[in-house]
Amino acid sequence: MSDWGDEDYGSEGLEQPDTSQESADEPNLYYGSVDEFVREYLRLVYRRRIDGRHRCWAGRWWEYDEAVIRLEALWRSWENLRLDAATGMSVWWRDHADHHMTVLMDPDGPFASATEGDANLSKKGDPLPYVPPPDGMFPDVRVGV
Repeated sequence: MSDWGDEDYGSEGLEQPDTSQESADEPNLYYGSVDEFVREYLRLVYRRRIDGRHRCWAGRWWEYDEAVIRLEALWRSWENLRLDAATGMSVWWRDHADHHMTVLMDPDGPFASATEGDANLSKKGDPLPYVPPPDGMFPDVRVGV
């Protein structure tokens, strides 16, 4: 009797499992960068009044390290959870989007200094403010694109 994990894959014609990270059946990313995710999805679905007092947001979000890290986490978790047709999006909103966006928009959060100007304010129902990052800052990481 063999111990767990000590199977002899060659003796019974079993193929060794493919443990490479670039598997052919691995799903492709829907968005190729955090910028594309913010620009094409997040800012359009997470509409809030941004007044610089109750909620803050920086149109130049990419200038804030904490924001980039949190938004990257939102994008990557969205890419993973979108594949769960049952509860994936509910889990994403509850556990990821609402948590990180609350922190990001907090008046004492990373955008606390972004309280004025059209690039940092939005009316109720408008998309979150957005200023394109410098070219090449967020390259498309999708395979084959």
